[in-house]
Amino acid sequence: MFRRIFFTAVLAGLLGGLAISVVHEFTTTPIILHAEQFEDGAPAKVPVHNHGAYDRGINFISPALAHGPEKTADGGEAWGPGGGLERTLFTTLANILSGIGFALVLTACFALSGRPINGQTGVLWGLAGFGVASLAPSLGLPPEVPGSMAADLASRQTWWLICVIATAAGLWAMVFRNGAQWMIGGIVLIAAPHLLGAPQPESVGGSVPPEIAAHFVAASLVTAAIFWCAIGWLSGTFWQRFAARSQG
Repeated sequence: MFRRIFFTAVLAGLLGGLAISVVHEFTTTPIILHAEQFEDGAPAKVPVHNHGAYDRGINFISPALAHGPEKTADGGEAWGPGGGLERTLFTTLANILSGIGFALVLTACFALSGRPINGQTGVLWGLAGFGVASLAPSLGLPPEVPGSMAADLASRQTWWLICVIATAAGLWAMVFRNGAQWMIGGIVLIAAPHLLGAPQPESVGGSVPPEIAAHFVAASLVTAAIFWCAIGWLSGTFWQRFAARSQG
């Protein structure tokens, strides 16, 4: 079973990561490059230190993986990938690693569910993953372009993790359990992180026009949905094929 989970996840994550990297170049990357023009020319009074993973095109699939450039001991910024080919290569690598990680989660869920899985049902699981890891957290922590202000990194990551766990538990209760109490409990779990509230910056604003920021949010979520559907379909397809081989 472990070999089946591992090889399914590696193949699905590799192919899904490569595919979404191509899509990424036509969706979020042009917006990022446009936003960076405003960032580079921003007035000194506007904080532009928040360069999330979304900002640089690395790990744009989920806010969980977003992180700003850490400060070194001397107060400078840590290393980050440059532009052009270097950025594209690191973005692709990050997408592949993210794809493998998410595919491992999906295939583990396949095994725990004990239900027949194919490419079509895999898409449904992928949509659930999109809702848990991307859509629900974006209600409190939407994707950010370069130059956007943001709350403390640790606080954002902690809230994201709480939101993902609560949303996943809520969906599980609503889908895999019967009874009104489970349905109500699932709704409460999904709503709880948003009632608690995501960490917010002390002030709102930045160097990038709000129209560009809004476009980036939409493009990031659509791209993430495509990614999750692809990972779900690939995982379900390979899961079914490996099952047939083991039985043959």
